[in-house]
Amino acid sequence: MPLAKIEVRKSWPPAQVQALIEAIYSAQRDALQLPEHDRQIRYIEHRPEHFHVPPGKSENYTLVEITLFAGRSIAAKRALYQAIVKNLGALGITPDDVFIVLNEVALENWGIRGGIPASEVELDFKVNI
Repeated sequence: MPLAKIEVRKSWPPAQVQALIEAIYSAQRDALQLPEHDRQIRYIEHRPEHFHVPPGKSENYTLVEITLFAGRSIAAKRALYQAIVKNLGALGITPDDVFIVLNEVALENWGIRGGIPASEVELDFKVNI
């Protein structure tokens, strides 16, 4: 049940926005072994003057921030990073323009399915992969 956020400072056409969202979704599904319906991704476009790009980065600089249940292995995280970079690369975004941050949150700190702690819910996927 990751919550993903894609932040950019360049205006992309609607089809490209959907492709960016799909790229992140596909990477999460493959690397984290998520069920098909698990898709919570936000796309946020900033005005250039509201989003500083680090030196050496292009206008395609893309920040991907994912909040997810704690417990994934470093191998799963590595696979996620690599899949995101690969998928975004297919859309013309170079690896140097991709920055990824994972925020891991303990299961008891998620209120899901009507306000139940996720630690008390039978999940339909594995967290410890």
